[in-house]
Amino acid sequence: MKILVVGSGGREHALCWKIAQSEKVDKIYCAPGNAGIAEVAECVAIGAMEFEKLADFAQEKKIDLTVIGMDDPLVGGVVDVFEERGLKIFGPRKNAAILEGSKAFSKDLMKKYNIPTAAYENFDDPEKALAYLETASMPIVLKADGLALGKGVLICNTLEEAKEGVKSIMMDKQFGSAGNQMVIEEFMTGREVSVLSFVDGKTIKIMTSAQDHKRALDGDQGLNTGGMGTFSPSPFYTAEVDEFCKKYIYQATVDAMKAEGREFKGIIFFGLMLTDKGPRVLEYNARFGDPETQVVLPRMKNDIVEVFEACVDGTLDQIDLEFEDNAAVCVVLASEGYPVKYEKGLPISGLDAFKDKDSYFVFHAGTKFDNEGTIVTNGGRVLGVTATGATLKEARANAYEATKWVTFDNKYCRSDIGKAIDEA
Repeated sequence: MKILVVGSGGREHALCWKIAQSEKVDKIYCAPGNAGIAEVAECVAIGAMEFEKLADFAQEKKIDLTVIGMDDPLVGGVVDVFEERGLKIFGPRKNAAILEGSKAFSKDLMKKYNIPTAAYENFDDPEKALAYLETASMPIVLKADGLALGKGVLICNTLEEAKEGVKSIMMDKQFGSAGNQMVIEEFMTGREVSVLSFVDGKTIKIMTSAQDHKRALDGDQGLNTGGMGTFSPSPFYTAEVDEFCKKYIYQATVDAMKAEGREFKGIIFFGLMLTDKGPRVLEYNARFGDPETQVVLPRMKNDIVEVFEACVDGTLDQIDLEFEDNAAVCVVLASEGYPVKYEKGLPISGLDAFKDKDSYFVFHAGTKFDNEGTIVTNGGRVLGVTATGATLKEARANAYEATKWVTFDNKYCRSDIGKAIDEA
C-alpha cells in the first residue's frame, strides 16, 4: 500500500512512525512533513489546506489511503474533496468535523442528546456576552467557537478578567474569525483526562487514556499552549469511569451525530473532566491529539493501517484494540518564549542518540532542514521526547533523562510533566 499523511507536526511524525511498522505498507508520503518525518516518509511540498493539489497528488501516485492529522483541513472539507474523486481517506467529512469546528454546535449537541457537560450559553454579540457575565458566578470559562490551535480557551477568575476575555476574543479578534461566536460555560473542577477513539460511523473503539499539560510553565502557570507534555495511562481513568463514559458519552456521541445526519468516521478525541458529580465532556476534537498521540501510539499493539481501513469500510466492530501494559511520558522541548515570540532556525544536535533505542522516541514537531542539510528549529514546539516504562514513574524518569540528549539554543521544557502522578 501507498499511504499519504497530511500534516507537519509531532502528531503526524508519530502517525508516520506507526504506519511504517505495518507490513501492508510499501511507501509513505507526508505533505508537507518535517525533518523528522523525512526519516520514515517522503515529504512533499504541498500545504495541508491545498485540497485539490493533495487530491491530484493522491491520484497521480495511486495512493491507497490518505490519513489527515490536522484539524484545519478536516473542518475545511478535505475528506469531501477526496471522496468526490473516489479516493480513500481517513477522517470525518466536513459536516461531521463540525464537532470540533464549532464549540457552539458541540455544546448544543450535548444538550439535545443529554450527554453530560458543563452548563453554558452561546453568544454572537459581545454586548450580550458582557451583560450575561454580570449575572454569572466566577470563575468562568470563555471559549472561542472556532479553531484556535488549542489556545482559544480562557479561564477567568474575576468579572474584570472575564470582560477583558470577551473583548479579546470577540472584539479584538485575538483568535481571528474563531471568535465571531463564543461559548461561556461554568468552570468545572476535577481531573482532566484525554481519551482518543476510532469511529466508523456506528461503532466506537476506545484507545488508552492520556493526560495533557496545556500551560506553558511549571505548576500549570502561564499561557495556554498546544500542549507541553503528556502521559498515558491516566490512573484516574478507572474501570468505573470507563463504564460510565461508554454508557453515557462515547456511544451516545456517535449515535447523536448519526441522528443529526452527520455520520462520523475517523477519530473522536474526548476531553473529559472527572468531576465530583461524574465525568463531563470538556470538548471534542475530530482528530488525533497532539501531543497525546505521542504517548498513545507507542503503547498500541495493533497494525494501525488495519484500524484505519476498518473505520473507512465500516467494519470496526471486527477490530480488538490492544495496548501494552506499560506507561509512556512525552516531554515537549519548546523554544523559549513559546507560545508568544521565539526564534527559529537554531541548529539541533543529539538526535542520533535515539536511534536503536526501543523505549525512547523523539517526534519532530517544529523542525526543518536548512540550506546545508542541518536540522534546525522551525516552530514553538520543536520536539516531543517520549519514553516508555513499566510504570508512569519509570517512564517519566526515562523521558526526562532523554531530554538531556538533545540540545539547541533557547531550549525550554516544563520540569513537572506527570510529576503529580509520580508523587501520588
